[in-house]
Amino acid sequence: MIRFILLAILLIIIARMFWRLVDSVIEAARSPRESGGPTPAVKLVRDPVCGTYVPARAALSATAAGTTHYFCSEACKAKFAQP
Repeated sequence: MIRFILLAILLIIIARMFWRLVDSVIEAARSPRESGGPTPAVKLVRDPVCGTYVPARAALSATAAGTTHYFCSEACKAKFAQP
């Protein structure tokens, strides 16, 4: 009786692993349109003071000598502005 129960549990585990494998293959085979498509890229810019990369839309900016510099915080912007 115990062998039967253990065999049944083993078969359930194997069937579940097989189903997950099949489901993964089906998900990978879908076209990008069906799965929601790729996420659009976000342009990152580097803070010249601390080196942190921040999204250009969310960054603070300052223009100096015709070049726009992007900052992650007011503190970095203030450090950059100091002589």
